[in-house]
Amino acid sequence: MAETIVFHNTHCPKCRILKLKLDMAKINYVENNDMEEMISKGFTTSPMLEVNTKILNYNEAITWITEKESFIEDK
Repeated sequence: MAETIVFHNTHCPKCRILKLKLDMAKINYVENNDMEEMISKGFTTSPMLEVNTKILNYNEAITWITEKESFIEDK
């Protein structure tokens, strides 16, 4: 089953870093820049990464990407 990944992005410095990490890891995602939608989800910071229905903050997202890259390299 393919993962549904949404990158909630406000174009802040951390957003740019997370986008670069996602792109370098060749992870497919949908980018969401809709501030009203982010606020309605209860987000008070950005970036946020939504993997299926799990919400990851910046640090959690970096860890998730790193683990994903390690898994791919091990194959």
